[in-house]
Amino acid sequence: MTTYLEKRRGGGGENPTEQDLIDALSELRQPDPAHPDCWLSNENGWTIAAHESGKVVLENPEGDEGPWHLPHADQILIMILWHHLQAGELDAIRKYQWKEGYK
Repeated sequence: MTTYLEKRRGGGGENPTEQDLIDALSELRQPDPAHPDCWLSNENGWTIAAHESGKVVLENPEGDEGPWHLPHADQILIMILWHHLQAGELDAIRKYQWKEGYK
């Protein structure tokens, strides 16, 4: 499955490596209200966005599904979710305790 990474200030590319994902998350350590998140999307429109606040959002804007969120996720959980998305394992992603909406 093809995935696309969007870093907080743009770029990231197609089918990011483990190091690309780590680099994107490490950018979130410094507050930046203008660019508070980064995200990974797949070719079907599913997106998992990580926010500097620790919130994670799951949605598919192309399929008009979601949004759902986890209010507090550490970088390990975000990496797990992103790996599931890269593998096309949507069922594994949905098993988490997602809450409806953005907040």
